[in-house]
Amino acid sequence: MTGGGVSQTWHYQTIMISIFFGCVIGVLAWFLVRYLIAGLYTVDQNERAVKTSFGRAERVGEATTLEDPVSESLNEEEKARYCYPQVRVIPPGGPYFKWPWEKVYKVTVATQTINMAFDPDAPDANYQGTILEAVTKDQLNTGLTGQIRWRISERNLYAYIFGVKHPINHVMGYFISVLRERIANFEAPATAVEAEPGVPAAPVAIGISINDLRKNLSDINNHMDLECASSAARYGLQLEASLITGIDPPPEVESALAAINTAHNQVSSDISLAQAGADQKIVQSRRAVEIETLKAQAEVQPVVALADQLSDLKKSGQGVLGSYVRNVRLKLFSEAKAVIVEGSHE
Repeated sequence: MTGGGVSQTWHYQTIMISIFFGCVIGVLAWFLVRYLIAGLYTVDQNERAVKTSFGRAERVGEATTLEDPVSESLNEEEKARYCYPQVRVIPPGGPYFKWPWEKVYKVTVATQTINMAFDPDAPDANYQGTILEAVTKDQLNTGLTGQIRWRISERNLYAYIFGVKHPINHVMGYFISVLRERIANFEAPATAVEAEPGVPAAPVAIGISINDLRKNLSDINNHMDLECASSAARYGLQLEASLITGIDPPPEVESALAAINTAHNQVSSDISLAQAGADQKIVQSRRAVEIETLKAQAEVQPVVALADQLSDLKKSGQGVLGSYVRNVRLKLFSEAKAVIVEGSHE
């Protein structure tokens, strides 16, 4: 019995030791998988990454975005508000390693497209995100359609990841507010008829605001690009381009607008024809004046030359001018068919 008890005790101890070593090996395996193998990561070609340690992003010394060209479009007041630290950006590649207390934030820097009427906070707004309404200067509620191309700015990842909770919401709100302000105050430059030098040009009839907006879509798009150039410094989102493709008036004024367009085109055509006719008459008058001036000069030139010649003859000596006049008379008498001579009265 004593030998059996010792054997049973030894067997129990062996099991406990096996369990202990099994737990240790399991903990080590879990640690390796959880904190070493799982700590490896890669960054795709169209991605950039930022790593934080205990919640603080790795920074590039004391540098800020104010020292980067991304902040060139900000004014002095905006520079004081949008000053973000420059963080260390992890480029594409890998594998990279992170410790358990570190966290990696990956973002895509590929260019993306979004409907300009889309509202991230209310997807059902603006006719299911398809048409954006804006009021023109002549108090017409018009619908705008188009797209926005944007991408995350690699130069200001701090603002996109940590500075703003929903960057795309801020950028869309900023874009729409600037666009509506532009539409409400837009005035197309008045076209003028060319006049004579020194005479001010007379303005031609100006179309209504919706027509002006349609004719100047490229100018509006360029204006929006300039106004939104600071979005990268503000929110970390770079607007590549705004593509406003359509401006449609309300249905109830569509027919009236068509009639106004027709009348406006007719007036413009009549003005152009009248101006062309007036220009043609002016050109003809100028040509007539030039021709008559040349004729007068042609008639005066021989007389002037003859006067110069007679002056030179008179200077040659006494009696030379009289001889010249006598020779001219003789030549005229020889060529004349009949001569009438005044006789003397006795």
